[in-house]
Amino acid sequence: MRTAVVGLAAVAALTLAACGSKSADSGSTTSAAASGSAGASGSASAGGGGALAIQPDVQIDKTGKEVSAGSASTPVSPAGSGSATCPATTTIAMAGALTGPNAALGINILKGAQMAADEHNQANANCQVQIKQFDTEGDPQKATQVAPQIIGDANVIGLLGPAFSGETKATGQIFNQAGLLSLTSSATNADLTKNGWTNFFRGLASDAVQGPSVAAYMKNTLAYKKVCVVQDNSDYGVGLAKEIISGLGDVADTSCAANVKGGDKDFSATVQLVNGAAPDAVFYAGYYSEAAPFVQQLRDAGVTATFVSADGTNDPQFVAQAGASSKDALLSCPCGPAPAEFATAYEKSAGQAPGVYSVEGYDLTTIMLTGIDSGITDRAALIDYVKNYDGQGVARNYKWDAQGELAASTIWMYKVQ
Repeated sequence: MRTAVVGLAAVAALTLAACGSKSADSGSTTSAAASGSAGASGSASAGGGGALAIQPDVQIDKTGKEVSAGSASTPVSPAGSGSATCPATTTIAMAGALTGPNAALGINILKGAQMAADEHNQANANCQVQIKQFDTEGDPQKATQVAPQIIGDANVIGLLGPAFSGETKATGQIFNQAGLLSLTSSATNADLTKNGWTNFFRGLASDAVQGPSVAAYMKNTLAYKKVCVVQDNSDYGVGLAKEIISGLGDVADTSCAANVKGGDKDFSATVQLVNGAAPDAVFYAGYYSEAAPFVQQLRDAGVTATFVSADGTNDPQFVAQAGASSKDALLSCPCGPAPAEFATAYEKSAGQAPGVYSVEGYDLTTIMLTGIDSGITDRAALIDYVKNYDGQGVARNYKWDAQGELAASTIWMYKVQ
């Protein structure tokens, strides 16, 4: 099997452009497909970062303490038995940002999904499942225009996505009413599973896990005494910042807390605020497209505080765009490093190393494919299949509770070095 899980020692030696799951909440037609987001094993940054890359550091629990990643059993293969049959029109939709300032995140998911589908289709001549892509640009308004196209396609049996939290919030009720499975590899806003949607399942930890874990890591393990929390205006940024501030308690310095907007490039006012506070660290809740110029401007102003962010920033494009200013940045993610064998296969399939949520895109597509191979041909049955699923993937074991959250989830810390 091409996707056997390797041991922890091998995993820790890999690089990952970890997980970005968010809502950019702003549209753009600037294509990022050509940016070649390379997220993984040994991938060096482009631009001014030289040989800098995002490297896995430690796995942490909710108290911020390091925990062993342990070992896992062999993951389910999308190839299955090779004897599956299904209607020739069977289609899985993928919805997320494929163009726009944060498109690298959506492209990584799509390439992971396509890799799983290719492996399946090569092994099952009588069941050729198509991946149909729907570009939301990471924009909730655009996503509401795309959603009717997805549910209106009778061939679509399940949806991988939406990818970002804001677009998921905007379209969740639409997909729920249509009875279409919504299996997200990346949308982490904690409130998404509190809407009563019976079709929605999250394939990784939410910010209700990530936020407290990272806050405890900064406060208890790294012993930071003062942290400036800066957030963008996306559903992801707002929700994550709330969890971080709550977890930090009085370590979160309100005098240097700041709000920015998606698309901002001039952070001079916020930089001045941070500089005056002289914190131990700056936590940024947002995406790499703003995190990169923000950290550059912090360093240019002489701010030496550790730059900490999460999965929305944890992509090689952050390093490529921020250059040397990204050095030593700490980036969290509810996703783990890509095993070596998977990374090799992915690079051969996608033409680039695995990146943000590539593994999750692969795993969740595999789950839908195994459902199709079991004989499922309608949307309702696929929802029920996922609801009762319990199986090992490349990234983790997948089993959901009644709210659509994983029964077990973990957080990884990464470092730019």
